[in-house]
Amino acid sequence: MFLRPVSSSFIFLHGVPLKLKTRHVLRTFCEIRRATSCAALSLSLSSEEDESFQEKRIDSMENCGIRPNHQTLTWLLEGCLKTNGSLEEGRKLHSQILKLGFDNDACLSEKLLAFYLFKGDLDGALKVFDEMPERTIFTWNKMIKELAFRNLSGKVFGFFGRMVDENVTPNEGTFTGVLEACRGASVDFDVVEQIHARIIYQGLGGSTTVCNPLIDLYSRNGFVDLARRVFDGLRLKDHSSWVAMISGLSKNECEAEAIRLFCDMYGLGIMPTPYAFSSVLSACKKIESLEIGEQLHGLVLKLGFSSDTYVCNALVSLYFHLGNLISAEHIFSDMSQRDAVTYNTLINGLSQCGYGEKAMELFKRMQLDGLEPDSNTLASLVVASSADGYLFTGQQLHAYTTKLGFASNNKIEGALLNLYAKCSDIETTLDYFLETEVENVVLWNVMLVAYGLLDDLRNSFRIFRQMQIEEIVPNQYTYPSILKTCIRLGDLELGEQIHCQIIKTSFQLNAYVCSVLIDMYAKLGKLDTAWDILVRFAGKDVVSWTTMIAGYTQYNFDDKALATFRQMLDRGIQSDEVGLTNAVSACAGLQALKEGQQIHAQACVSGFSSDLPFQNALVTLYSRCGKIEEAYLAFEQTEAGDNIAWNALVSGFQQSGNNEEALRVFARMNREEIDSNNFTFGSAVKAASETANMKQGKQVHAVITKTGYDSETEVCNALISMYAKCGSISDAKKQFLELSTKNEVSWNAIINAYSKHGFGSEALDSFDQMIQSNVKPNHVTLVGVLSACSHIGLVDKGIEYFESMDTRYGLAPKPEHYVCVVDMLTRAGLLSRAKDFILEMPIEPDALVWRTLLSACVVHKNMEIGEFAARHLLELEPEDSATYVLLSNLYAVCKEWDSRDLTRQKMKQKGVKKEPGQSWIEVKNSIHSFYVGDQNHPLTDEIHEYFQDLTKRASDIGYVPDCFSLLNELQQEQKDPMIFIHSEKLAISFGLLSLPRTMPINVMKNLRVCNDCHDWIKFVSKVSNREIIVRDAYRFHHFEGGACSCKDYW
Repeated sequence: MFLRPVSSSFIFLHGVPLKLKTRHVLRTFCEIRRATSCAALSLSLSSEEDESFQEKRIDSMENCGIRPNHQTLTWLLEGCLKTNGSLEEGRKLHSQILKLGFDNDACLSEKLLAFYLFKGDLDGALKVFDEMPERTIFTWNKMIKELAFRNLSGKVFGFFGRMVDENVTPNEGTFTGVLEACRGASVDFDVVEQIHARIIYQGLGGSTTVCNPLIDLYSRNGFVDLARRVFDGLRLKDHSSWVAMISGLSKNECEAEAIRLFCDMYGLGIMPTPYAFSSVLSACKKIESLEIGEQLHGLVLKLGFSSDTYVCNALVSLYFHLGNLISAEHIFSDMSQRDAVTYNTLINGLSQCGYGEKAMELFKRMQLDGLEPDSNTLASLVVASSADGYLFTGQQLHAYTTKLGFASNNKIEGALLNLYAKCSDIETTLDYFLETEVENVVLWNVMLVAYGLLDDLRNSFRIFRQMQIEEIVPNQYTYPSILKTCIRLGDLELGEQIHCQIIKTSFQLNAYVCSVLIDMYAKLGKLDTAWDILVRFAGKDVVSWTTMIAGYTQYNFDDKALATFRQMLDRGIQSDEVGLTNAVSACAGLQALKEGQQIHAQACVSGFSSDLPFQNALVTLYSRCGKIEEAYLAFEQTEAGDNIAWNALVSGFQQSGNNEEALRVFARMNREEIDSNNFTFGSAVKAASETANMKQGKQVHAVITKTGYDSETEVCNALISMYAKCGSISDAKKQFLELSTKNEVSWNAIINAYSKHGFGSEALDSFDQMIQSNVKPNHVTLVGVLSACSHIGLVDKGIEYFESMDTRYGLAPKPEHYVCVVDMLTRAGLLSRAKDFILEMPIEPDALVWRTLLSACVVHKNMEIGEFAARHLLELEPEDSATYVLLSNLYAVCKEWDSRDLTRQKMKQKGVKKEPGQSWIEVKNSIHSFYVGDQNHPLTDEIHEYFQDLTKRASDIGYVPDCFSLLNELQQEQKDPMIFIHSEKLAISFGLLSLPRTMPINVMKNLRVCNDCHDWIKFVSKVSNREIIVRDAYRFHHFEGGACSCKDYW
């Protein structure tokens, strides 16, 4: 049967007539059998024989008058393929085929094409393909597959376009090859879309053979939505379809959806494959869901995959990543068959978790099992050595990698360089770097990090510039490495230059680079730029969003931080622990308790509530919001001895006004021997100063001295303010003079201390010394300076200082500076000038400005300007009681009794109540509180009796009571005289009765001291020969010998 074409061919080639005699036919068949025997013999020869044997055999056949035919040449080509004949032999056979005129034979052309492809001669294959008389779809597919295998995507697309031009209908094999080419190269998205459109056009949109690689291709390039659309369009899905889609979702940060799809697959009765389990376990690993991972582990056991090496490797990786080392080692021990991946997974996990010694023991076991380490194994071991600081072990591994021939491996070079950077000096690191293949971008990145850790920005940038000179293509880790150094050293200008390079190289679209850029701009104060990058490039990258939230929180833009957090959630981005922690911190800053509680609940649902930074933020939230019980509950949930939690508790209570509670926590810290730091002492000192508790303040100071923090500038600054607020300006001055390093806060503290205590000249002298010390003043400084001028009546000098803010110091005046100028003018009786100043202000006057003017009008009995100020004040704060009280007092001092009564009637109608005057004094570790006319104190009788005695003695030397100025004659007659004894008079009387003569009398009052009380205290200080210090709502008054530090100007 197979001889027919040969005999026919032979007869026609030699021109033998068709009608032959029988003997001639038999003779012909005999000759043919000899020819076929020769061909068969050639096929039986081994490859060790002479390469020209095929050619000689053909020559021998022709010498015998036998011309090789189609079948003979086919057999000879097949012989070359089966016996692995040489390329040269095949080329000679190709020459014979051309010589014999078989170049148009389609079958021989296909055999030749297969031979050249088998031998890897692409040029020969292309030449045969181009000269083929007829190209079948299988021929096209064969060429496309080979080109795709060689990553020659351009030629693949060229072939595919040529197919279309020649009207060759592509089939599943064609598209599989084309998609493989797309996968192996960087291809524009529109090319993939065109190929997809062609697939649909050819009616292959439902073919799993084509759609499975298409799903994988879309997923690999981040177009997971398109991949899902292709997947959903498949009516019949095979295992590969499910695995491709689950894997694609997992790789594109859609881990939850990947897990749900796996559940759908299993629910449909489709048996998961090892690859499906591996993908879904990888998704669990990324979202760090131990619970789901354990459920999947149970399913693995149920379905009998517990012995599958591929699945077990995924389980080991999962448990190691989630910190469950016991389960990971248990799975490893139970595995019946372990491969190199198993050992690498475990060794890498141990290395990442800091168990370097265990990793080395496992490496030895791996060698005993007959498994050779690869570059991943050795790189993990080097990483373990660098993490543990084992330089010698790392050097041994270095020698071992050199012995095995892995020394030039990119991973190992990077790990070794990292070892030397962490465990050795920079010179050794640089020497090794120069010995390596410098084309490896990882090594350059490590050098950037190494110099960055030393805060050596100059050499770090030099390495970066050298990379550009050497034309080293940066990757996603290059730019962040140097940007992080810019962040640490605060070099925004260089960071902006690096940003320009990032834009030029199109790395601004990379999520990691984008997040570090946002971090740099946010931390260095350019929050608007950070926000612009976020909204333009970050997309749904949770790290970028949480970095932005952290930046706003760092600069106390808590409202913006919270708004950004809400916007992130609105976009469907699930927050991580960093975002939740900073959102709670923002709530603490805003004292937004309700929203903070909602975020707390969200963290509990998300599983982040046990995260230590989040717990510390909760302590801050509840303590700042004054929720003492909740704050302690959150505190107890933190790790014992966590310094941040203790500081959060002390600081939070102090900021919420629970100063006594803050001091109790500080005392407990000392009892439990918890280490305090600058932050702790600063908060404790502030708590003591807010309570004006000198004794407790000095106790805190003693602990500071004992622990050696008395040399810390920040702590000493707080002590200066504390002593000043507690009334001891001498101690504040002493603390300032003993301070070795004075910064702007130090100068501000002493200037404001002098100013508050009425020592205006000393405040201005200190300001001059500050300028001479080349310390630049800030807004706080000028508030103290202007207040000092106000308190001592230096109007012209004060105006000069005010005008110099912008011209000399580059400081734009703030509302508080305008208040100081108004106060300065009104104290001097320049009410009209103060009014004009307010009306000419470049900013809208706030309530404090108008209240200052109204208060001065009461003192100077100017009803016209006072009513003008009151109208503006009531527009801004219609419910504020102080406005009505001041206006009522204004009418009273101006004897406008009807207007006064009408004002008080309006107060009653609006339900506005005047804040009662209250004074405090500490006697024998107890705080005693007094109200006007107070008769509730246990020593009321003694206090009132002593008060009457003091008043009589004061009257004897010139004191004239002025407590009836706000009442008409009828009211004076009707009122009980006891109600005119203001709270500070009672507190001072009690202090003089109870405290030793050597101790000054320290009294605090919540309102401004009135004229009558001020005069009374002056005379009492003289008749009692005692120092009396009164801290009212505005300043300190030091009374001694019948005079006040304010010089009657307050």
